[in-house]
Amino acid sequence: MKSLSIRGTLASLSLSMLLSSLGTSIANVGLPTLAEAFSASFQAVQWVVLAYLLSITALIVSVGRLGDLVGRRRLLLVGIAVFTVASILCALAPNLWLLIAARALQGIGAATMMALTMALVSGAVPKEKMGSAMGVLGTMSAIGTSLGPTLGGLMIAHMGWQGIFLLNVPLGVLAMGLVWAFLPVDRHEMTSTRPGFDTLGTLVLVLTLSAYALAMTLGRGSFGPLNAALLLVAVIGLILFVFVEQTAASPLVNLAMLRNPRLSCGFAMSTLVTSVVMATLVVGPFYLSGALGLSAASVGLVMSVGPLVAALAGMPCGWLVDRWGAQCSSTVGLLVMLTGACVLPAVPTSVGVPGYLIPLVVLTAGYALFQAANNTAVMADISPQQRGVISGVLGLSRNLGLITGASVMGAVFAFATAGGDILQAQPHAVAQGMRVTFAVAAVLIVVALVIGTLGQRDSRRPATSC
Repeated sequence: MKSLSIRGTLASLSLSMLLSSLGTSIANVGLPTLAEAFSASFQAVQWVVLAYLLSITALIVSVGRLGDLVGRRRLLLVGIAVFTVASILCALAPNLWLLIAARALQGIGAATMMALTMALVSGAVPKEKMGSAMGVLGTMSAIGTSLGPTLGGLMIAHMGWQGIFLLNVPLGVLAMGLVWAFLPVDRHEMTSTRPGFDTLGTLVLVLTLSAYALAMTLGRGSFGPLNAALLLVAVIGLILFVFVEQTAASPLVNLAMLRNPRLSCGFAMSTLVTSVVMATLVVGPFYLSGALGLSAASVGLVMSVGPLVAALAGMPCGWLVDRWGAQCSSTVGLLVMLTGACVLPAVPTSVGVPGYLIPLVVLTAGYALFQAANNTAVMADISPQQRGVISGVLGLSRNLGLITGASVMGAVFAFATAGGDILQAQPHAVAQGMRVTFAVAAVLIVVALVIGTLGQRDSRRPATSC
């Protein structure tokens, strides 16, 4: 009976994770259709994706902390409901700006699902099975990412652009039913003993993260005065946030937890490694089309291999984490990633698609192992009162890696192609840009390895070593 309950819990949380990742990837394929339907520019319709990402980035820590206070099951149900209702509003939007507003609301629901799924699974699964559970969640996230373009194309073909949002409605209703049926009811606590919610800290953090995300994403690769001003606002906001948290009676983020090397190193490694993975998504299409001469359809097919490998590797990697231990598995995953990142720029262009695809598979498999291990290491031995906010900060570290990776790695790639128009660059220039980008990626992985090694050395807790 207990085994059935755990499986039901994993099913409900896996579907929640699938929905949030699907919401990110499925909208990308609809941007050309939306631009045509609303007679809008690409710069305008890209806010359909950006609004969703901004909401998640700005709110994921806050909703994680709120779940710790009011009950994670209760807030997860609210988050799924918000996501589902927002999906309906997206489909009914009469103009682009109302669609963007609905997508921002949908992002709030997605942030709730992302922040609380890992927090809930860490409390529902035995510690010795934590790696397998994290592997399942990683698999579902990868499946959502890989299925998004395919499902989006099918829904647009049969239902128009509204179909990419209406698809979420039955899945959202099913997720709510599973959460209601299988997740244990939150325990009620006396109001007098419940810590307060850090409203000021939340507001400062939301504004800080929004400024940083906008600084990294506006301009489509160029970094102008507006980006610099937003980045300055983010730096000032971070300093102000630290001051607010040090003086708050019930801080949103207990800064003392960052003294725990397992947590601080886990967050830092997650940001660095996710930046590397983002490089494959930023550079890959240009290299495949510009250097290898593939058609758009062939580029899409090759690019789908990465998410497919992540989906297939998720559960086996989780099993390895349970067998080897989180810290050993994290190190092995990073070494596998480093191998892929070093081999990729060394392979001549004449080798063709296999020369790109094989190192990509190695790099992606290593990332799947690292992610399962790092999530397990960070979420292990966390007090129940802190699971939501720790899960939120872990999710934030990944999102910051995606945003920073898209901006920084894109800038490295553009600079390495002689600084000209990438679309007009010669094949040898594009290949050179790819080599330099992945050389930088390899350096980032080495930095993550050093951080992980120092974290293991400084941690006072017993750890499994290779």
